[in-house]
Amino acid sequence: MKILFAGGGTGGHFYPIIAIAEKINEIIDKEKIVKSKLYFMSDTPYDSVALFDHGIEFKKVETGKIRMYFSIQNFFDIIKTFFAVFKALFKVYRIYPDVVVGKGGYASFPALMAARILRIPVVIHESDSYPGRVNKWAGKFAERIAVSFDEAAQYFPSDRTAHTGQPIRSELLQPSSEGMFEYLKLDPTVPVILILGGSQGAEVINNVILSALPELLSKYQIIHQTGKKHLKNLNVRAEMILTDSPYKDRYKTFDFLGILATKMAAGASDIIVSRAGSQLFEIAIWGVPSIIIPITHSHGDHQARNAFNYARSGAAIAIEESNLQSHILLQELDKLMKDDKKREEMKQAAKKFATPDAAEKIAQEIVNIALRHESR
Repeated sequence: MKILFAGGGTGGHFYPIIAIAEKINEIIDKEKIVKSKLYFMSDTPYDSVALFDHGIEFKKVETGKIRMYFSIQNFFDIIKTFFAVFKALFKVYRIYPDVVVGKGGYASFPALMAARILRIPVVIHESDSYPGRVNKWAGKFAERIAVSFDEAAQYFPSDRTAHTGQPIRSELLQPSSEGMFEYLKLDPTVPVILILGGSQGAEVINNVILSALPELLSKYQIIHQTGKKHLKNLNVRAEMILTDSPYKDRYKTFDFLGILATKMAAGASDIIVSRAGSQLFEIAIWGVPSIIIPITHSHGDHQARNAFNYARSGAAIAIEESNLQSHILLQELDKLMKDDKKREEMKQAAKKFATPDAAEKIAQEIVNIALRHESR
């Protein structure tokens, strides 16, 4: 049995693949499926350690990214994508997997096109309320389509689509319940706000946090995941802002939070401020009240749709980026911190929204399709 995953570009595409692969490996061990192999095709491995840890072989195919606005780069990327499809066709033919699993994004297109040409079964997963261009196209021929938001199902054939929720790595299903204040060097008597900007960071959120930093730190401790490209500049600016502050030690910055740091931060947090990507589902599983700030311009306005769909569940407050100012964010944080009943209601709504078995459901269906194809 051979399974090829395709996707990448961001952690929101990559890590759900790892979550599904993790469950597939468990099924392989449990059902003693022999001669099994997992592959990942993309333009970059994104996280080579995660691939190695889960026995996934990387197959590189560089492809172009078609933008929705005018750019001369689109012309060159169309040519790049054309050659990428031929390269993927050759590599997929050599592997000849029993199923190709597409997670969306431009990096998944060559493998999905190759699967279409070679008549290999395709399974796709869509994380957003509004599907990306590649998944919307692949949904026309995919054998099974899984969606994280129920609202996304309307864009795919109903007889092949299931609302499964978002696959999350088992290591992240439970936040830490002890040791987190010591690990993060926090004071357990002061409320903690966790700022998550996604795998790339969020400059707009970073700037608002900086402008509100002195007042924030007079009341709260801040764990701030900045994104790798923003960390150095943000630390320099924060150092200037907090020169004479007695609370400067309450501000903890990280370019990226690994598994352990994420679990510790989630366990310590009273409120999370986040973008509206796939990290919403981790926040839901952790049961932490949140303030969600979607990106203003995203394909199909999917981040705003994600944010307001999640907010309607009662688990979060959504603030549009155009309305995001330091005093508004401070006001919302203060209101939540003063209302224990509201935070408890949000916590329960988040847990109700969560889908901790999503990876297992998707993995089982992928294995079933792969075994049927293998036996032909």
